[in-house]
Amino acid sequence: MKHITSRDNPLYKELKHLATSSQARRQAGRTLLDGVHLCQGYLQYRGAPPLCLVGEGAVAHPEVADILAQCGAPPTQVIVLPDALFGALSQVEHGIGLLFVVDTPQLELPAALTESAVLLDNLQDPGNLGSILRSAAAAGIKQVFCSAGTSFAWSPKVLRAGMGAHFVLTIHENVDLAALMRGASVPVLATSSHVEQTIYQLDLRQPVAWLFGHEGQGVADDLLALARHRVMIPHRGPMESLNVAACAAVCLFEQVRQLEN
Repeated sequence: MKHITSRDNPLYKELKHLATSSQARRQAGRTLLDGVHLCQGYLQYRGAPPLCLVGEGAVAHPEVADILAQCGAPPTQVIVLPDALFGALSQVEHGIGLLFVVDTPQLELPAALTESAVLLDNLQDPGNLGSILRSAAAAGIKQVFCSAGTSFAWSPKVLRAGMGAHFVLTIHENVDLAALMRGASVPVLATSSHVEQTIYQLDLRQPVAWLFGHEGQGVADDLLALARHRVMIPHRGPMESLNVAACAAVCLFEQVRQLEN
């Protein structure tokens, strides 16, 4: 393990930039996984990270010690930081002092959309995005496609909300959703609060692509026009609509229910 004790260390400065700048993370093609749960998930599904950071006060923690033992050989570099320096990198209050620095996937789009998937149009809130990724993974979805206007899927906030879903999903970003939908061989279902057909009236015992939109504006009109079905979730109370993450969970698990019956 290597120790860094100075804020002026060039590597530490680079890490601080990654921790505080979304633009830096996108340019570097790297992001930070904060905390034991995410690091354990990464080890389980993706293997050893390029870089592991640990605060001095966490080195003896049993769960951290186990993770460090798994990262004790190349290709992982383990760096120990004073707790004050580590705290400037972490966005988790009162967390255990462990971070992975990992490469964000650079993926090619599939030739066509042939299996169940989630399409996200201009989703802005990191918490909503992470929650939808978590629901998608739990529902057995493998592919997620995010438009250029959607929040960066590998930001620390989205990663924390996703609770490890990233590591079992294939997440495509900056996707031309219209082009993807035109070439899809599975029906695309768009959610809208301005239609009468409900998700409970559809046969979901087949692969479908779910299209969810912006928190306030919903799915863009041009994408709605390309969807095979526009559906809504019926509700009895006075609220006009559901939060998009709640909407996605209801839709995905209605499909799970139908597939299980």
